[in-house]
Amino acid sequence: MHEITLCQRAIEIVEQQAAANGAKRVIAVWIKIGAFSCVESSSLRFCFDLVCRGTLAEGCKLHIEEQQAECWCERCQQYVHLLSQHVRRCPQCQSDALQIVADDGMQIQRIEIDQE
Repeated sequence: MHEITLCQRAIEIVEQQAAANGAKRVIAVWIKIGAFSCVESSSLRFCFDLVCRGTLAEGCKLHIEEQQAECWCERCQQYVHLLSQHVRRCPQCQSDALQIVADDGMQIQRIEIDQE
C-alpha cells in the first residue's frame, strides 16, 4: 500500500503551504490522480484521514479527481479514452500503437485554508 507514503508526503506539502500562508487549519484539499498512477482512491481516502491526525489538516475534506485513461492512437490519429487502464488497445480500430497521454502521478490541485 504505497498510498500511505503518498499521503504522508502530500500532508507535508499541504502543511508547508498552509503555514507559509498563515493558516490556522486546512479546510479542504483537492488531489488529482493520474489514470496510470496505480493509486486506489478508496485507499487514498483512508490513508489521508490517518496521516491528517494531529496536523493542521485534521478533519479537512478531501476531494479526489480521477483522470481518465487517455491515449493518442497512431493509426486513427486521434485521442481516445480507454475503458480500463489495463486494456491498451484503441477502442476505435483495436490498434495497440497507443501513446499514453494521461498522467501517471498524483498532484495537489488546491488547498483551502482558514486564517482565523
